[in-house]
Amino acid sequence: MIYAPAPDDPRLPPVRINLLSDTQTQPSAAMREAMARAPVGDEQIGADPTVNALCARVADLLGKEAAVFMASGTICNIAATLAHCRAGDEILAHETSHVVSLEGCTHAALGGFQIHPLPGAGGQFSAETLRSALHRPDRHQARQSLVCVEQTTNLGGGTVWNALTLRQIAELARANGLATHMDGARLMNASVASGISPRQIAAGWDSVWIDFSKGLGAPLGAVLAGSRDFIDEVWLWKQRLGGSLRQAGICAAACLYALDHNVGRLAEDHANARLLAAGLSQIDGVSAAPPETNLVYFDVSGAAWSKQAIVDALRARGVLISILSDRLRACTHLDVTPAMIQEALAVIRNVVEGDTTARIGRSAQI
Repeated sequence: MIYAPAPDDPRLPPVRINLLSDTQTQPSAAMREAMARAPVGDEQIGADPTVNALCARVADLLGKEAAVFMASGTICNIAATLAHCRAGDEILAHETSHVVSLEGCTHAALGGFQIHPLPGAGGQFSAETLRSALHRPDRHQARQSLVCVEQTTNLGGGTVWNALTLRQIAELARANGLATHMDGARLMNASVASGISPRQIAAGWDSVWIDFSKGLGAPLGAVLAGSRDFIDEVWLWKQRLGGSLRQAGICAAACLYALDHNVGRLAEDHANARLLAAGLSQIDGVSAAPPETNLVYFDVSGAAWSKQAIVDALRARGVLISILSDRLRACTHLDVTPAMIQEALAVIRNVVEGDTTARIGRSAQI
């Protein structure tokens, strides 16, 4: 099979340290209890009190008029672009952003949109870069209708967008008649790392969402916010994309619990990421830039292993990481402790420097 996920090899030992992604978090006992106690109703008719409470809270948190509960952040991006744009339009986004690289070309497949990829370091582009990509309305070119940013950046290394840059981009887009959308998959990480409130980060942006299934630890869920008219349009697209979630308060309760208990502690994940990056940089052949948040990208081109060989060797020892683009990635989250970081570093050092059973030569590539 090509597209379906393959189950883990049963011959492998259990995963002891899961650094694959912050999507790997498990709901805590207290979160599960909150889910079990949640009052629920039919979300389809606006009758789920827990969903309604979550949407009202997130709308207020982000300084928007209204919000809608979605199953995932990817669906938020899809519904938002469908609401903002029409077939044949152009979306401007960073060349490594999630909407460009990790959504299966959905925006072209479902909306008929093309994406204009913008360059820039760390998954970010400047207002000047955006300005250079804008053009006057011209029947020979796509109508430019939307600017997207990703907060924090994923393939960009977990970097936090500067608040001034975000404001400049939003103002430039508005002045040229374009709407703005913020993919806030790790917006709460950005808020904790920068000390800037979610409302300030989202200010001036037409639509923005936050994900609850990553560092915040919920099993699923994201909330997309914007004006009342925009959210009304999104509801139409939500129906077209699969409809409501019925008694979704069970899931919304986990998100409310996360807002109450799991936001401030994101600083611990950032500290663990810095600890991991510092340790990785002490291993021969490995280099890691100091992370701004909870994503640690590291280069192993100086080691005697291919990236895939390292991933496989670590998995055989109970440590799970991923390959993204041309680097390895480790992601810290609420189920990873400092002790686990130290243990993971010991395993990685042993694999890269000590164990020669799977070495393939310094020039090998995957």
